Amino acid sequence: MKLEHLLKEIWHIKQSNFNPSVSFLTCDTNEIKKDSIFVCLKGVNFDGHNFAKKALDLGAIAVVVEKDLKLPNQILVENTHKAFSKMCANFYDNPAKKLKIIGVTGTNGKTSTTKLIKDILTKFGKKVGLIGTIQNEIGDEVIFAKNTTPTHLEFQKLLHTMVLKKCEYVVMEVSSHALVQERIGDTKFSIAVFTNLSQDHLDYHKTMEEYYKAKKKLFSMCEKALICIDDEHGKRLFSELFCKKFSFAIENEKATFLAKDIEVSCDGVYYILQSENIREKITFKTPGMFSVYNSMSAFICCYLLGFNPKETAKILKLCNPIKGRSEKLQINTNFTVICDYAHSPDGLKNILASINNYKKTRVITLFGCGGDRDKTKRPIMGEIAAKNSDFLVVTSDNPRTEDPEKIIDDIIVGVKKTKTPYVKIVNRKKAIYYALKIAKKDDIILLAGKGHETYQVLGTEKIHFDEREIVKTAVEDLQIEKPLKEI
Repeated sequence: MKLEHLLKEIWHIKQSNFNPSVSFLTCDTNEIKKDSIFVCLKGVNFDGHNFAKKALDLGAIAVVVEKDLKLPNQILVENTHKAFSKMCANFYDNPAKKLKIIGVTGTNGKTSTTKLIKDILTKFGKKVGLIGTIQNEIGDEVIFAKNTTPTHLEFQKLLHTMVLKKCEYVVMEVSSHALVQERIGDTKFSIAVFTNLSQDHLDYHKTMEEYYKAKKKLFSMCEKALICIDDEHGKRLFSELFCKKFSFAIENEKATFLAKDIEVSCDGVYYILQSENIREKITFKTPGMFSVYNSMSAFICCYLLGFNPKETAKILKLCNPIKGRSEKLQINTNFTVICDYAHSPDGLKNILASINNYKKTRVITLFGCGGDRDKTKRPIMGEIAAKNSDFLVVTSDNPRTEDPEKIIDDIIVGVKKTKTPYVKIVNRKKAIYYALKIAKKDDIILLAGKGHETYQVLGTEKIHFDEREIVKTAVEDLQIEKPLKEI
């Protein structure tokens, strides 16, 4: 592809007659190959401009910069992140323009909502791509996901593949990091969904205001917006938008779509979804008030896309729970073990509120916090877990390069504000064994934080760690008495 085509719709300065053929784009000097262009991106801990000369020495035919480095074959642009996104889109012939894209953003609920939308559209006979935290999907094909939202080049390549494989719709989680870093560029969304906003990622965004502004950016790129206005940030966002917008809520009577007559049990949720034009009975097989919000947003999205509401409700009733989201593990014991991805204060509060609605005896919560991430949420999560549990097992999550003992000590600061008994066990596998060993009849054990993950990050090493496997083995190793079968 010729350079001029790659730079289409991008303000730039380059040598007038410089228009080579380009075979590859990269922002990593380790990926430079023949006829490639190196784009100098600024990150939190690095600046690609420092490697521009090295890139040329390694064989790059040009470097894209946002400050004049006085280098040969230099292409100057206003913003390298934005330019890189547009160049990647041009490289793959702007695949987003050939797809109907639904983007979901928020602190919690992104994965469940996107998966539900995909399942519903698929059951309507549509070929659907999914981009998300757990994995990427093209129809039934599963593709490993490195990030919640792929990098600039990976994103456009994935959309391009989805076009080639005849996808009509793409449903994707849109992270705040990706929005700030321009990974999705100027992609146009048919519908953008806002689930909620609570404390998370402040190690990156620094303040909740900056976190909010990052999320808001998605809604300047959509035809229709769907906003949860029970959330205070959602209410503010709805008031600030000028696109075609719709709201949904459980509590706020001003919402376009409301959930009424809600019933929550250990088997799922039931409610009436109503608006000016529809009134549908909704059943979804995952328990918790958060499941009301997730299923509402998925249903409304499909309705706004033009699908029959009665058929959508029938399909939603058949949709399976999402892996790692309020997932009841299949073990033959007289107590219950639930695995959930909750790793933010609000996420932990929501899953515990759900469990407390149907518990019979004790709730035993096992959780930790990730290392090299927002430290301010640790004591907050400790206090939330303690206030909503009968016993705590405080352990490691993904400590990464931090001292796991120190992370746990930060959590315990919040735990100690309550009188809830707790134990500290740094090794997460040993902690799981301990929780299962002390469990009694009808107790509920919540394993929070890992969810769908099948690994643990210790230092810089990612080791295999699947809580489902560990629980199954622990039940056998501990020779836990199985419940008598009813006659």
